[in-house]
Amino acid sequence: MDKPARALVVALRDGLAELADPAKAPDMQRYMRSDMPFRGVQKPARRALATRVFPAFPLPDKDSWLAAVTELWREATYREERYLAIELTGRRNYDRWQQPDLVPLYGELIETGAWWDFVDEIAIQRIGPLLRAFPGELTPILRGWATGEDRWKRRTAVICQIGSKKDTDLALLSDSVRANLADPDFFLRKGIGWALRAHAKIDPDWVRRFVDQHPEMSALSKREARKHLT
Repeated sequence: MDKPARALVVALRDGLAELADPAKAPDMQRYMRSDMPFRGVQKPARRALATRVFPAFPLPDKDSWLAAVTELWREATYREERYLAIELTGRRNYDRWQQPDLVPLYGELIETGAWWDFVDEIAIQRIGPLLRAFPGELTPILRGWATGEDRWKRRTAVICQIGSKKDTDLALLSDSVRANLADPDFFLRKGIGWALRAHAKIDPDWVRRFVDQHPEMSALSKREARKHLT
């Protein structure tokens, strides 16, 4: 890891240590059902730390940026370090590096994070924009994820278009949902309902027809999809 990346990582870890609240940490870990401990730094304080530290330790190139992200993620001792790694991937001044070659990195974060607090941010805020910007490259990858073994990649394929609005690829959405209708996993069923509910804001008739055409859809998914339909 180069000096700029190391300096940023050290500053973030030192900042988390300064903000640590041991009284809050156990409850945060229990709520998230996390094997990895927390420092006890809640989201507003963590965001303030990132806002202060990221600009103070700029990263000169993509390799340095990737080194900082992967160090924070792979060598994390506390869960907040991984939250900061995800936040670093979304810094606007590094937007130029958001290219399809980041998909393996995001896939790693999804597989090894393996919980909704990590996966949903990556799915909607990282994979979704890449899909919209590079549909030719991302669509076949997501079709593979939708039918793959990893449930969190399947959830990603289902929910990544939340926020796409009129740019939603309906073929990809419907195929990703259909591929997972029979899965009993709560997070997949919830994700299906969430994705359909989000698209119902744009095209309620399409969602209504889709749900009606799939009576095998779980009650949870149907309830979520129809939440705002009249």
